[in-house]
Amino acid sequence: MSETNSKFLSERLAEDYKLQQALFSAQPAIVQRFLETQGRQIAQAIVDGDSQVNFSLPDRVVCTLENVDQPTQIAILQNQRTRTAGSFMNRFRKMELYKELRHAFTELEQSPDRAVSVAAGLLRHATVLHMVYQMLPAGRSVTYKPAEEDETIPSIPETDGMEPESAITAATDAIAEEGKTEEGRGDLLVPFVPFARKFYLPQWVAFDEKGEMLVKSVDEAKAHVKSMQRFMEVLFLAVALAPYISTDEEYGKKRYGMLGQLVNQGRALAIYQVKEIIARIKERAEAGSLNRGLRLSLPYFDDQELKIDVSNFEVIPSGRIMFVPAFVVRAVRQEQVKVSQDTRFNPSTRKHLLYLLDLLEKAFEAE
Repeated sequence: MSETNSKFLSERLAEDYKLQQALFSAQPAIVQRFLETQGRQIAQAIVDGDSQVNFSLPDRVVCTLENVDQPTQIAILQNQRTRTAGSFMNRFRKMELYKELRHAFTELEQSPDRAVSVAAGLLRHATVLHMVYQMLPAGRSVTYKPAEEDETIPSIPETDGMEPESAITAATDAIAEEGKTEEGRGDLLVPFVPFARKFYLPQWVAFDEKGEMLVKSVDEAKAHVKSMQRFMEVLFLAVALAPYISTDEEYGKKRYGMLGQLVNQGRALAIYQVKEIIARIKERAEAGSLNRGLRLSLPYFDDQELKIDVSNFEVIPSGRIMFVPAFVVRAVRQEQVKVSQDTRFNPSTRKHLLYLLDLLEKAFEAE
């Protein structure tokens, strides 16, 4: 897409967003609350992956009419209000609810009944606002820089060096620990390490700048990455339902803050796991338990799909073949050639995976 077309699209989306915001603000308070309640119900159904959702349009909306100067309140007939999107069969068809809802809203917005059309647009708007503002925690103001000059996703936190190293400076600097506390006192506040406080949501930072684990286990680190993936998934679903929400300021802050954090921590998790694999291979080689073959599933972070994936390759075929470190080196080099030529990877994911393969190669090269 050319820069001109991209700018035009962005401006059009911004106009759509302002129009819906203005329409929503023009509604009576009771109608706004009704839309918010319905939007919350729809948003939850989308995020939970339900196969079907029932919803209702408000009994009236304020909107503009042709040849009428002032906005007018129009009633919506009872038999026009109750709607359903999706069906029980979707569970078997693997049809995603947000696509069904998008279609249902578009049909309603094209209704010749002006009140129904406006109400559907308002309900779509209330749904995505709930997803962005209410379903996702707000985080810290952050600035990231790319790990390399040619990378498109900034993921390395920048700091001005002015932040104190130990004092708790804001509510987001610490987490309340669950458990027994002294009577009459508040929750025990445990400060995050300085590196974690450089990210959007420090409570989901599992690795420090040196790749050392800040949590108690790999499973906990994986859970943090899954929480970040779910955060990004909610943003994706909001944009899929109403593309104009991408011009919302809060959406922009949350996407930027979490995307950089997820890429940073996802890569750190992959590196940590690869180092564990190296240690495990060496332990098993010393124990002589690798003489019947060896296949590797090397984890890496795909920053297009925003998830940990695995690269599978064979080091030693099945059979009675004595393990020699050179076999790992040879297999890794063959895999490096494949990855270098694999067009499914974007440049930054390819570079990350090649780095992991290089770690593996160097670990056994000198042996």
